[in-house]
Order: sequence, then C-alpha cells, then structure tokens
Amino acid sequence: MTDLAPTFSPTAASGFTRVAAGGERSAIDRTVAEEVPIAIECNGIAYAVLMATPDAIEDLAFGFLLGERLIDAATDVRGVDVHRGEPGIVVRLALAKRVAERIGDRVRHRNSDASCGLCGVETLAQALRPLPQAARWDGSDAAIFRAYAALRDHQPFNAATGAVHGAAACTRDGTICLVREDVGRHNAFDKLIGAMARTRQDWDGGFALLTSRCSYELVEKAVLARCPLLATISAPTRLAVDRAGEAGLALRTLVRADALLAT
Repeated sequence: MTDLAPTFSPTAASGFTRVAAGGERSAIDRTVAEEVPIAIECNGIAYAVLMATPDAIEDLAFGFLLGERLIDAATDVRGVDVHRGEPGIVVRLALAKRVAERIGDRVRHRNSDASCGLCGVETLAQALRPLPQAARWDGSDAAIFRAYAALRDHQPFNAATGAVHGAAACTRDGTICLVREDVGRHNAFDKLIGAMARTRQDWDGGFALLTSRCSYELVEKAVLARCPLLATISAPTRLAVDRAGEAGLALRTLVRADALLAT
C-alpha cells in the first residue's frame, strides 16, 4: 500500500485583518491549517468520522483502528481505498476475517470530533477497558531533553500555521526519526502509530514525544502501540496518570528545555 498524495492542501492562505492594541488595522495574509471530515469505513460499515488535517490519511486510519482495538497489526488490513468526497475524505478498509466481528461490537452511531475513542461507547466498562502491560522504559531523561530541543525543526505545518500538534517517534538517545502532524493531538499520534505499523517499525527502546497535554486516551494509545515511554509538553490529567500507572507506562510531562515532570 502507498499513501495517497493529499487531495487537499494541509495548509491554505487566507486574508485577515490585524488589529493592534491601539486600534490600528492592517490587511495581512496568513497560512492556516486545513481541517476536514474524514470518514472511516470498515468492511462496508460506517464506523467514525474524524475532523483532521488531510495529510498521511492511511497512517491516520491504521493508527485509529489500532487504538480502537479493531486490529492488532497492520497485516489485519487486507485492503484500503482513500476517496475524496464532498466535503471531505472517505477511507474504506477491508479487515481480515479474524477481526471482522469486532466492528459490530464497537460500531458507532454518531460522528466524533477527534479520535478520542469514546463516542459511541455505551458503558463505563467499555470506556475504561483493561490495558496490557507496557514495555519497560530504561532510558535516560537526557534523551527527552534532546528530542524536545529538536522537535520544532521537524514541524513544518506548525511552523507555517502555529495551529498544528506534532507527534514524534524518538530513538533511545533522543534522535527524532519520524514525525506526524495534525490539528488534533489524537490524530497526530494515530498518524505516527499508523506510520510505524505500516512500515513495521517498533520503538526499540525509544519513546514518543507529543506537543499536547497528556490525556488518558493518549496514554492508552501509547500502551496499545507498545511504546515504553510517553512524553508531552503539557500537564497530565489525573486519569492519564492513573491509567499509566495501571499499565506500567513511564510518563514525562511538562517537558521544557530545563525541566520535566517524571511520573
């Protein structure tokens, strides 16, 4: 499978009026991030609609399905078709027979505004399903500081718009080896996880660095992707800390150039 070239530009130029504190006005052009509905269909069943940046579409779909536990590996997807519709994109995926029954168990009856994993869930037990044990992290925090210092240079969409999250896969020593961007923090991480799954890359003692707060669903995505450590530049929620503790996932949050919070 090869990724589809974007049918929409991930960014677009728009005209704005700049208003200064003193009341002065001036016309300016500014690049803005695109955000479009992306429908996910599995074996002919409409499953979810995500609002996302139209880039790395197949990566997003694969990562989303992994986070939803509809598939266990990229090989569970037997075919994928990306189709531009109006006003967005439709991704049709054919899943292997062994996982096909999972679709009915989690089929959605309403749209979601991000790949948070809760829309359409009907019970608390479904919302907080048990997590597997995370891979053990035995690296150095110095690697996280190194990755943080380099991350800005790996975010071209955010550099252009100032409105896009990034998710980076980092090696054990903090070298950034893969980045995906999206207006949604969940989507950016799904794109990264999907890209790694499709190319059969593993974490190999490395970690993920995200430009977002540490919410519980990002913790769950990290654990299910077998990521040993999740680092974020903003603070964690209580549930994120609790879920990470249950799964044994190492967390580093409030990452800055001179300090971070270890959990």
